[in-house]
Amino acid sequence: MKIATFNINGVKARIGALSDWLADAQPDVALLQEIKSTDDTFPRAHFEDMGYAVETHGQKGFNGVAILSRLPLEDVTRGLPGDDGDAQARWIEATVVGDRAVRLCGLYLPNGNPVPGPKYEYKLAWMDRLRARAAALLAAEEPAVLAGDYNVIPQDADAARPDAWRKDALALPDTRAAFRRILHLGYTEAFRARRQGGGHYTFWDYQAGAWDRNDGIRIDHLLLTPQAADLMQDCWIEAAVRGREKPSDHVPVWIDLAA
Repeated sequence: MKIATFNINGVKARIGALSDWLADAQPDVALLQEIKSTDDTFPRAHFEDMGYAVETHGQKGFNGVAILSRLPLEDVTRGLPGDDGDAQARWIEATVVGDRAVRLCGLYLPNGNPVPGPKYEYKLAWMDRLRARAAALLAAEEPAVLAGDYNVIPQDADAARPDAWRKDALALPDTRAAFRRILHLGYTEAFRARRQGGGHYTFWDYQAGAWDRNDGIRIDHLLLTPQAADLMQDCWIEAAVRGREKPSDHVPVWIDLAA
């Protein structure tokens, strides 16, 4: 089962680029972030015609997450538990059924800038809720994957210029500590389980020729329960997508599960 997480940065603005990528790459499941579309205006029929079941949790002009799957989806839920008043569309879950069932969680974690301030407080509170949900998924003792745009630079090696991010919400010590608290529950960070060292990025800003200079950061991650980690065959970043026409500022990150 080949699963990709991809912050598309506007599904309508990049429907051509997304469609071309889907046709070329043929993921079994694509977890999308920043769809920037409400559920009723998402181009559902277009992707259904491409052979994908579509589930969305959208919001007008901002945020929004979606699951496109060529495999059956069951038990779809929307919204990260822990705050009934949170109106931001940043979390979607479903069970995808291949040779075995895997629980997939697509997430778009808050950016948190500027710091200090309410946006950073919301980010940390959201990460606390994420940790609680991650703990509950572990307790189920089933394969589960938490994938998406985490807006977290876990280590200095995950940025081309780490000093430029010292005071940014993506790399502050409290952000990194909150991410580690989730990992230390018992999760495997899929990419780092397969590849070490610097130079691996998932995001390049549109400004100042960041892509041409490879001035990137790694902020899109897949966290695996032990049962999912046992199924992992590979994990990789499809960096070349950033060089295509009208790209997102993120690229897909893939995992291949024996499922």
